[in-house]
Amino acid sequence: MIEAGFFYEALVNRGVGFFTGVPDSLLKSFCAYITDHIDATQHIIAVNEGAAIGLAAGYHLASGNIPLVYMQNSGLGNATNPLLSLADAEVYSIPMILVIGWRGERGVHDEPQHIKQGKVTCVLLEDMEIPYADLSDEKDEAAEQIERAFRWIAKTNAPFAFVVRKNIFAPYTLQKNEAIEAKMSREEAIEEVLRTAPESGVFISTTGMASREVYELREKHGYGHARDFLTVGSMGHASSVALGIALQRPELPVICLDGDGAVLMHMGALAAIGVKKPRNLRHIVLNNGAHDSVGGQPTIAPNIDLPGIARACGYVNVYSTQTAAELRAALEANHDALTFIEVRVRKGARKDLGRPKSTPLENKMELMNYIGGLS
Repeated sequence: MIEAGFFYEALVNRGVGFFTGVPDSLLKSFCAYITDHIDATQHIIAVNEGAAIGLAAGYHLASGNIPLVYMQNSGLGNATNPLLSLADAEVYSIPMILVIGWRGERGVHDEPQHIKQGKVTCVLLEDMEIPYADLSDEKDEAAEQIERAFRWIAKTNAPFAFVVRKNIFAPYTLQKNEAIEAKMSREEAIEEVLRTAPESGVFISTTGMASREVYELREKHGYGHARDFLTVGSMGHASSVALGIALQRPELPVICLDGDGAVLMHMGALAAIGVKKPRNLRHIVLNNGAHDSVGGQPTIAPNIDLPGIARACGYVNVYSTQTAAELRAALEANHDALTFIEVRVRKGARKDLGRPKSTPLENKMELMNYIGGLS
């Protein structure tokens, strides 16, 4: 393993002055070290990876210096367009360091949603003609890779990537880890929603801890899993999946369990939902102000008015809740119109939280069979 501080100092000493990106569990020690050691004006946790490339480009245009963008390899999907049409050497030629967590690495057990992404990560970089190094866990070799990266940037004025496997960075604990004050945990809030929701309703849950908690709570209460779609990947798209179902089956109650980081990642979905106004859709955002599944790095959600944004987008019934009683009252209201419910919850999850035992394909077919059986 290498120390996050060693990697950080090697980059800063070569002129990197700005850091942005979306946190990843494989990079959490590095992200935590950045948060603790650089001024907040020079480190922005972006709403999505494409936005991070744009921020990095703006920094370079204003300063002439080299930015760094970090992400999970799933984020390459969001970043591909600005990498090719903005940063590429044949367009604006924006130099930057990319640090990419390699989930789904060949030969390493990982979750289903990471396997395909892991297979094609390096292929994508090669197709985009972005040179990369598989970051070494040996300090001397890593130092040589860093030198090679900056020689490339000096020669081409174009991006260079570091692909980071599991356990490359030694553990580092975030010191600036501010607690979010809230009455409920996320799991307690989800349990309240599951208990109160219409019996025929279907649930679309966002990626990460929320879907794992939905699965575990179904097991706990013996509810079965046929009414749930666990959006284990595709962060930020659960609400669009829910909209697609709600529009096709207007007689079916559809409940989307979303997260604050996911909503921020693709906030345009709120506008699409608000314009269509499906009467049968309840959009519930569990706001803990953190990217909880990948290390607890903060989001900007506590500093903005998500219910106000939903209202402006066209949601009809809008609530902000903090207690179980407030959440229950919002859920039990006689809704016959598009509804948005923000639930303020604490960071963190229980240590023994399990993972779904069914495959994504099994989950999909069980839900489709349930919906089809209602016809």
